[in-house]
Amino acid sequence: MTPRGQTRKQMLETAQGLFGRQGYHATGVNQILAEAAAPKGSLYFHFPGGKEQLAAEAVSLGATDLGQVIDAVLEHAPDPASAIRTMGDLLTARLESSGFLDGCPIASVALDVADSPTVRSACDSGYAGWLASITDHLTQAGLAEATAAELAVLVLSGLEGALLLARTRQDTAPLVQVANRLAAVVTQEIQELCA
Repeated sequence: MTPRGQTRKQMLETAQGLFGRQGYHATGVNQILAEAAAPKGSLYFHFPGGKEQLAAEAVSLGATDLGQVIDAVLEHAPDPASAIRTMGDLLTARLESSGFLDGCPIASVALDVADSPTVRSACDSGYAGWLASITDHLTQAGLAEATAAELAVLVLSGLEGALLLARTRQDTAPLVQVANRLAAVVTQEIQELCA
């Protein structure tokens, strides 16, 4: 990778972490440049759309990274309930290992960007990708597409809410409780289908 490419990559990775932890408005361009050890003029060189473009690309990167983890969990889980519990475990480990700083790579930004169609679109695309993966997994377990899509929204929303509560309380119990409850709900839906 060229030095310019490395600078862009470093800025993007730094922005991903900062936006995820602090949100859009609390993260300044100067902080990103300083922590990425990037020259001041490099923001507009690499991201002509400025902070909005950088945030949108950072959110997309974070969504892709976590999406790959979600996909791996779904692929290797023996059943949807196990997959949900494993996702809860992974989010718990991520939160604990960061000292309760790293929650969802999208949520903090999504809460801040009602006025930016570019960043809001990146957030929406990230969530849509995760929902599609969960829906597909539930469909493969035998649920009808509409039911699977509804349950995917419930699972993602439940885990997102529990992650926020766990981060706020600095206690992972909500994540564990919600993941277990969601797993039970999904199992019941599948059992009713097979009855």
